[in-house]
Amino acid sequence: MKAIGFQDPLASPLQAWPSDPQIRTQVAHLLDGLVSQEHWPERRQEQRYPFPYLVQLTRLAADGLSPTDQSIVVVGKHISAVGFGFYHFHPLADRRMIASFETASGQWIAFLLDIRWCRFTEHGWYESGGRFLRAVPCPLHRPE
Repeated sequence: MKAIGFQDPLASPLQAWPSDPQIRTQVAHLLDGLVSQEHWPERRQEQRYPFPYLVQLTRLAADGLSPTDQSIVVVGKHISAVGFGFYHFHPLADRRMIASFETASGQWIAFLLDIRWCRFTEHGWYESGGRFLRAVPCPLHRPE
């Protein structure tokens, strides 16, 4: 398996990723009731949790902020307070997408996701992962 890395010219590899309190709060809300709270040893700075749930990724318009009507469903692998790893069947054309998650209580929360890496697995699927940039309104269930 060969990993394909996305290089961000503005980010230093040694620079710690800023942690948005709103993202931390919403990820904790998402995990509440979905994931066991036991602690697993982790070599990364942020604790990751298994997240075997379906998640909707929505493409962004040319402005890079507005959601479009085009989306795909991916299968979650793991989640942390700073990012999300997932599996998908087709290559992704976009680096930034809106990831929408359904909580255990049926509410929807969403984050702007910067997809940082992708690799093709030996089973014919792609595995990707990225960082949450900020919490955003969920494009799937807009208030009427």
